[in-house]
Amino acid sequence: MTEPPLLDVRGLSTDYTMRRGGKTVRIQAVKDVSFTLARREVLGIVGESGCGKTSVGRSIVRLAKPHRGQVLFAGNDIFTTGSDDLKKLRLKIRMVFQDPFASLNPRRSIGDSIAETGDIHGLFDNKADRQRQIQQALTNVGLDGSFAARFPHELSGGQRQRVGIARAILPAPDVVIADEPVSALDVSVQAQVLNLLADLQESMGLAMIFISHDLGVVGQISDRVAVMYMGRIVETAATRDITDRPIHPYTRTLMAARPKPDPTIRIAAGIEIGEPPSQFDRPLGCPYAKRCAIATSQCETNDPSLRTVAPGRMVACHNV
Repeated sequence: MTEPPLLDVRGLSTDYTMRRGGKTVRIQAVKDVSFTLARREVLGIVGESGCGKTSVGRSIVRLAKPHRGQVLFAGNDIFTTGSDDLKKLRLKIRMVFQDPFASLNPRRSIGDSIAETGDIHGLFDNKADRQRQIQQALTNVGLDGSFAARFPHELSGGQRQRVGIARAILPAPDVVIADEPVSALDVSVQAQVLNLLADLQESMGLAMIFISHDLGVVGQISDRVAVMYMGRIVETAATRDITDRPIHPYTRTLMAARPKPDPTIRIAAGIEIGEPPSQFDRPLGCPYAKRCAIATSQCETNDPSLRTVAPGRMVACHNV
């Protein structure tokens, strides 16, 4: 019997309202996103800036208010659960944020920041137990216990991100949503943090949603990849299938645009014509049509739905 998914996202849509030209307008950041996450699985969500991938992560834990849809965690609907149960669910689903400096309170010590969730939920037996668990969390992310007495401004970017990870794993969760956790770091530090996340995922048995604009980074850590464009998933498949045999035109462009380590190799088909459509004036048909080399008249008027094209693989395109 197949084990049910740990996390089941169904038809997730998230809108934001804002003032523009003296009027209140609605922006559809996430449109009808569905996916599952199995225990111990890493799902990468990739796409360019503004595609809605961060809104997906924030919506799952209700940091952003979804317009419609369901998110089932171990069979429980996160969107309909009461405030007390939501607090308990948030112990099981934790986030690592993109900017480790902005996500840490500059007036709190590193130890207090790591222990904050445990303090709120009364998870420590006493001060000695609290200190022991702080020290263990720091050790787990490769930092010395003395960091507990320091403050965010005393740490490097890589060290602050390790603190963010330590905070996310105390207490131990079932799911970690890592939102662009390495984008603000130097390349050498990125590799260290990626390796740390992979080691923790394996040793703690975590399921993970890894959000990034860099398909190369996502490919290093993910079991499956969901590619997003203009708030929708346009392709999802096993990581090797995405990197070796991309199907959707947008995915192919992302792959072609990856930097090559050999400067003599030219990037082919990696440059697109035009910019993504405005969120204030979404096109009637496929939002990628104006940038797509294989678009037809059908693409201009009919937005393709995500459909299965092979076992474990789905694509939203009329022409593949």
